[in-house]
Amino acid sequence: MKKFYKLVSSAKISGGFAIHLDGKPVRTPAREILTAPTRALADDVAKEWAAQRETILPDTMPLTQILTTAQDHVTTGRAGMTEKILAYLDTDLLCYRTAFPPILAQRQAEGWDQWLIWFQGKYGQTLATTTDLKALKQPEEAHNHVAATIEAMTDFEFTILQMVTVLTGSLVLGLVFVAGDATAAQLYEAAHIDEIYKAEIYNEAEHGAAPLQEKKQDAIKRDLEAARVFLDLLAE
Repeated sequence: MKKFYKLVSSAKISGGFAIHLDGKPVRTPAREILTAPTRALADDVAKEWAAQRETILPDTMPLTQILTTAQDHVTTGRAGMTEKILAYLDTDLLCYRTAFPPILAQRQAEGWDQWLIWFQGKYGQTLATTTDLKALKQPEEAHNHVAATIEAMTDFEFTILQMVTVLTGSLVLGLVFVAGDATAAQLYEAAHIDEIYKAEIYNEAEHGAAPLQEKKQDAIKRDLEAARVFLDLLAE
């Protein structure tokens, strides 16, 4: 879309802060006024719009995308999303390990055990791990505690949880992230231990990754970093 505005600002409205383009509020695809819950978040979303040049590029506006998702999808479809997210506990990336090669198994343990220990400390539940392909069924109490945590989240926090869980394949990592106990870089490394190991084997540091793979990796890093910024701005 061609840029059609000159002035970007944020303004206090009922329920939060709106982003204005030449004095008119930005609307979501569902035609709702794009509304941030804090002034800090609204100001950073406004900066994304102000940074656009001749053409508006949505991929360069991650905070806007997250806020739009929260308004247009989470507020109306959270129940269904919650059910799908809770299912990740039984398929969590951190619980499915390799036995071979030993060096990769060691890296998985070093990169993942700390977050399972975090989970145990928070919920008093130990999640099972396996090196088999057979699906795990985690303790019912673990499911109940996580469900209660998710229920207590705001729509904005839940949006980040859903986003991060899908990006990493781990509900545990999503919970750690929303709690503020992990950085975007830590999550990326934890979610890509296998890929990082393979990259070392193929000496990608010297030869470089395949263009499409590198583009995908950059997009995931960008989204995780934006998710961290989004959460931080919610607290301001």
